[in-house]
Amino acid sequence: MAVTKIHPIKKTLHLALNYIMNADKTDKKILISSFNCNPNTAHLEFEQTKRECNSKAKILARHLIQSFAPGETTPEQAHKIGLELCEKVFQGKYEYLLTTHIDKVHLHNHVIFNNVSFVTGKAYQSNKRSYHQIRTVSDEICKENGLSVIDENYKKFKNRYSTNGKSYIEYMEFKKGGSWKNRLHLAIDKAILKSGTYEEFLKAMEDLGYEIKIGKYLSFRHKDKKDSGRFTRTKANVLGEDYTKERIKERIEDPTKQQIYNKELHYDKLPYS
Repeated sequence: MAVTKIHPIKKTLHLALNYIMNADKTDKKILISSFNCNPNTAHLEFEQTKRECNSKAKILARHLIQSFAPGETTPEQAHKIGLELCEKVFQGKYEYLLTTHIDKVHLHNHVIFNNVSFVTGKAYQSNKRSYHQIRTVSDEICKENGLSVIDENYKKFKNRYSTNGKSYIEYMEFKKGGSWKNRLHLAIDKAILKSGTYEEFLKAMEDLGYEIKIGKYLSFRHKDKKDSGRFTRTKANVLGEDYTKERIKERIEDPTKQQIYNKELHYDKLPYS
């Protein structure tokens, strides 16, 4: 599963290049490739291209990151995929430096490319359309190499926890365990597993540190959010269909009940437990 993100570099380009070329992160600089520039002088060559093209763009370069799921690929394959991504996206029009970092559990590629094309003299247009192109190309290459792509799990997330327009950023927070909805989903799942009745469920939620408001909708707020957070209603368009009061009662009574969150997305950490 490859995840991509991109952001601009407006200053200290040489520091960014030095970071991605760190020997400890790139297997003693073996996992470094460049196009139409020398890795050691890339920052100067990027600036020279900008001058020759009479570009007034304030952005010096763009930093693209492509991350892979732990254990899905090798450093060599990840680097090869990164090169193919660069070839297809930049089409030989931009200078770039590609490195593959192996210092984390998840391998990831760093690509710093010139914001100005040495072919057209125009600045790279970074927007939703260009990002979608990068992500689409990345997904296609991953599929060709037998790797999973983000869309498969994102669709599961959207279907299971269907609410009003969850963003991709919220999805990533959800996966990391940082989303408040994530924590509430997990708490409800755990409380259901421990309960034989609705009353036992409410007691279990209290034990997990949640305040409870009973009205038209069952609502929860964690004690840590007492001063700043509002109660969250168990409505389908807020938490998803499996977390309404009616569905919670059905799941409690079901002898084969299971922790939906863990079963679908394979997480077993419960913050606030």
